Amino acid sequence: MSDDSSVDGARAVLAGTDGRLVDPGFLVNGAPGEVPGLLDAASGPAAQWGVEWATGTRLERRFQNILTGHTGRVRAVATSAVEGRPVVVTGSDDKTVRVWDLATGKSLGEPFLHGSAVRAVAVGAVNGLPIAVTGSEDGAVRVWDMATGEPFGEPLIGHTDKVEAVAVVHGTVLAVTGSADDETVLVWNLATGEEPDGLFAGHDDWVHTVAVAGGSSRVLAVTGGDDGTARVWVWDMSAGWEAGELLTGHDGPVSAVAVADGRGLAVTGSGDGSVRVWDVATGGQVGEFLSGHPVGVLAVVEVDGKARVITGSGEGAVTVWDVAAGEPVGPELVFPSSVRAVAVAPDGRLVVGFGCEVAVLARR
Repeated sequence: MSDDSSVDGARAVLAGTDGRLVDPGFLVNGAPGEVPGLLDAASGPAAQWGVEWATGTRLERRFQNILTGHTGRVRAVATSAVEGRPVVVTGSDDKTVRVWDLATGKSLGEPFLHGSAVRAVAVGAVNGLPIAVTGSEDGAVRVWDMATGEPFGEPLIGHTDKVEAVAVVHGTVLAVTGSADDETVLVWNLATGEEPDGLFAGHDDWVHTVAVAGGSSRVLAVTGGDDGTARVWVWDMSAGWEAGELLTGHDGPVSAVAVADGRGLAVTGSGDGSVRVWDVATGGQVGEFLSGHPVGVLAVVEVDGKARVITGSGEGAVTVWDVAAGEPVGPELVFPSSVRAVAVAPDGRLVVGFGCEVAVLARR
């Protein structure tokens, strides 16, 4: 798999009549600025999506609406709100975290200077304060005040190698992190900076990814590793953390996981090109579909009561799947660089980190 962070000379940029940035390199089977059938059950004119905004550090600069962004690979994206404004938070190999206005694409404030390449980003709140939690190549977990861009407390030190995965449990001050060579999972209390229950060792290789669901009394975490397995962890207020089911079946590294909250399902993506759906209570597989690409990232979203899985790959492909049918919804979306991060905003917009760039797509 090539790591394509450059853009070749054939990539053209057009300025649409509505003033939005339009890049035909994003599109498959659509007119410029239109992406059919992204999250809808049906394709066609009613299901067209377009690029709302995108960064383009190496694109033609004669267009004033091109936004300057990261100078290194974008490895993580998340969506949140700061003072009521929907935002996108991105982390990059350029050792910065950036916060963007979701609607306009304008950078809010200066980049957060991280000191090390950023491998993972999650968002949450502590005492009503919107925070970003980042995992970095130096093994530290950092917490940021998103309103000011200042660190929230001292770095959290516990992992001995780069932190590949971070997730924050909604409605709590708990964060779950996974690391590379130390092969561990840690749970942090973000309000105090403490590890509430210590160290978990459930994988025999790098921990690549983590997803969480639940609330203050019961939390579910799913981790995926280079050993080809995913592990379910359960936290109960009275019993603490316990190792749950081991999910086995992939023939390659489990590089992406997501949890369908309220459905009791976990979804895993792998370098073997498959996406598998699991019953987290039993560890049994309840579905599978083939992406055609090694799956690097994924997200799960509910659309009209139906679960959709969005996958992204190092080949630059983004695909939306109907979980129940195990089939794509609409055509594959092709980006000009490796897709290393995807997220879905609360309003349904799709955020994609590809190469050094970020794009937001919305329904038209």
